[in-house]
Amino acid sequence: MNEFGRLLESEIPRLRRYARALTRNAATADDLVQSSLIRALEKQHLWQPGSNLQAWLFTILHNQYVNDVRRKMREGMILGSADNEESTSSVEPIADASLQLRDLERAIGMLSEEQREVLLLVGLEGLQYEHAADVLDVPVGTVRSRLSRARNTLRFLMDGARSARAHRNDRRDDKARVSQLSRH
Repeated sequence: MNEFGRLLESEIPRLRRYARALTRNAATADDLVQSSLIRALEKQHLWQPGSNLQAWLFTILHNQYVNDVRRKMREGMILGSADNEESTSSVEPIADASLQLRDLERAIGMLSEEQREVLLLVGLEGLQYEHAADVLDVPVGTVRSRLSRARNTLRFLMDGARSARAHRNDRRDDKARVSQLSRH
């Protein structure tokens, strides 16, 4: 394997993580990563050694994702996966941390595509604003404003989820107290 192949291989986990967060479906994410890696190998001659390989690969993955979404919309295919929705909603929560994680995943899914992309690139992948702007082909100021709106929206959604969870817990506690009282 040549040097480029080794560098490419080291980026696969990050590409998979970003693709899974974008698509919210493991199989679709793996297909997206594979097609992006094929494209990167085909366009290897365009990469400048010494430049940011991660940003270059994320740009390829992002563009591939946008093209796939556009193609699916033209073909009238439904985006998302029914079994993905089912697996998220059928998880039986066993701890507050798992509930918070589920709520966060849902809240991120409710963000606009533009906000979710920026949040994932900067928050999950740790890209600098400038690199995220390069990946998305938008000005740095747009990255900052989308990220700010995404964070505010997440705060709002997560506060609402916490309130709803507290309300459910209160109702469950009330039912337990009534049950105990009725036994005595």
